[in-house]
Amino acid sequence: MKIEPKHKSKDKIQKHLNEVEVLKNQLARALADYDNLRKRVEKENEIIQKLAGLKIIARLLPIYDMLVKAQKHLKDSGLAITIGQFEDALKDEGVEKINVIVGDKFDPNLHEAVEAVNLTEDNKLKGTIAEVILDGWRVSMGPVIRHTKVKVYSDSKS
Repeated sequence: MKIEPKHKSKDKIQKHLNEVEVLKNQLARALADYDNLRKRVEKENEIIQKLAGLKIIARLLPIYDMLVKAQKHLKDSGLAITIGQFEDALKDEGVEKINVIVGDKFDPNLHEAVEAVNLTEDNKLKGTIAEVILDGWRVSMGPVIRHTKVKVYSDSKS
């Protein structure tokens, strides 16, 4: 058995301790990177699910519109309950109707102008909503799913 001098054995121990410290740091970084990746993937999956849900909701809105139109003509209590449940389901998913009143200022972020109504006298109405054609929908305090279709007052010169 070969006995090494004390200073060589201390150097070896220090070298091993340094290697252990380097490996500890690498492991800590790898674990942090993995945790960040896991969080990012979870967030991306959540966004994908939300977008898929919005796509389905956008496809269901024309059906909702038909139910509302049918209810205006039929005035059926069963249909009214169905429409109410439909609206509750949309609300539970964080989707809300864009409230528009005749006379509101036209906002291209929320409204889609489908027709211009000529003004004959009161130019103060220019750029305001003359009629709501189709309700718009948006994610609560978020992006618009479907713009409200409106008629907008304009002067006859435009």
